Amino acid sequence: MSYSGRMQQNHYYSVFFAPRGRDRMYELGMQIAQMYLSPFDKLIGIIGEAGSGKSMLIKGMFPGLELTNDDNGVNVRPLPILDQDDYGFFTAHTYHIDIRFEAAFTQMGTLAEAILRAVKNGKRVIVEHFDLIYTMLNVNANLLIGVGEEIIITRPTIFGPLPAELHERVAKSVVYRRMTHTAEDLCEIFLPEEEFRRCKHRDIKHGFLLAFEGRPPEVDLIDLEFKVEECIEKDLTISYVDEEHVRIGDIVHPCTGPRTHVPSTGCVEGFRLLHRIVYDPIEQCYLIAGRVGPGAGGDSIDDVNDITLD
Repeated sequence: MSYSGRMQQNHYYSVFFAPRGRDRMYELGMQIAQMYLSPFDKLIGIIGEAGSGKSMLIKGMFPGLELTNDDNGVNVRPLPILDQDDYGFFTAHTYHIDIRFEAAFTQMGTLAEAILRAVKNGKRVIVEHFDLIYTMLNVNANLLIGVGEEIIITRPTIFGPLPAELHERVAKSVVYRRMTHTAEDLCEIFLPEEEFRRCKHRDIKHGFLLAFEGRPPEVDLIDLEFKVEECIEKDLTISYVDEEHVRIGDIVHPCTGPRTHVPSTGCVEGFRLLHRIVYDPIEQCYLIAGRVGPGAGGDSIDDVNDITLD
């Protein structure tokens, strides 16, 4: 076995922050494919709730792959994996299937049979909502990826982890990602226009970072926190506009992850800002840190990115 093969065989578990923007998710998908995907992986399971970014991650990992549940509403019919014998030599090498979506049209047993037949024929199958079909397949994925607040990459053995275990964790954590994204966009809305144009985004556990290169942002953090808290208190409705914008109340705001939000601002719990701007000497930029959920606030940074896996 080659060195790279041994490295893949010994890989068990990796964790990344799940970006909230489309471009960052694409880039992370490419990185995951380069680091963890083996040419011998035939069955790849993707697990996560609707709107968590599974399709964006798949597009980053497999550029050019035609998704059968395209976000623009163009659903591929007939489902290619069900017709894989109809084209002989010219059948696809890689198939995509969304189990939750396809279960409305096709019996689960038929879907499971098609997946196993494709794998037996040397094809690669990417299965969204893999946890829903696992018990009928009776075989785990070669590579199992969960998308919640974190992106968890694991190479299961006969001892697990099982898809249901991964689903339980990402379903529990994705709420923090949605709350964080809404709080992040609310902060952007109240930034001075010049600071909004130059801020960039980074991730921390249960929170976000707004990064500013060159000089610290001219912003009153206490006032910014108060204005965001006011919007949360008003419980403004949040809705998708298009792939570049989200609507918060009456405000249409630029956003590259418009599906990854809570339904209304009142769903954001425990919002607070770190009450000082932090300088990052490695990246040479200034950071505003925001958090959601339980934990410390004010000037405390003790719980930022703690490594407790809850």
